[in-house]
Amino acid sequence: MTIQNIPLFQAMGAKMNYLDTRQGVLAQNIANADTPDYRARDLTKVDFGSMLREVSGRYNVNMEVTEPGHMRSNNDVGNAQNRKSRMTYEVAPAGNSVIIEEQMINATKNSMDYNLMTNLMRKNVGMFRTALGRQQ
Repeated sequence: MTIQNIPLFQAMGAKMNYLDTRQGVLAQNIANADTPDYRARDLTKVDFGSMLREVSGRYNVNMEVTEPGHMRSNNDVGNAQNRKSRMTYEVAPAGNSVIIEEQMINATKNSMDYNLMTNLMRKNVGMFRTALGRQQ
């Protein structure tokens, strides 16, 4: 069995693939910032919380409260940011809708999310290695 068969790693891999694809779309927006009639694009948001809920529900992965000081779980994965994104963009007289500052912020957030997923993947693999008695 490899780590690709573990549902948690599959979910993290799917998130990393999504972030990789989104980075390409954002880079294309930045590259076309001065192209007339170019419309800024973005990927449709994916609800990875529901994917995680499905994985944890299918395999009955729940937090165990063994001590009175432990936090209780309501088995609910919430969104980190629950806000509506803007559906329309400003359009320049040349018909271009790319706002370079907005695209740079999105690219930075995307990069930070990818780094987070990379660190989570590394930490989880480290826990498996420790459980198997191997050196980190």
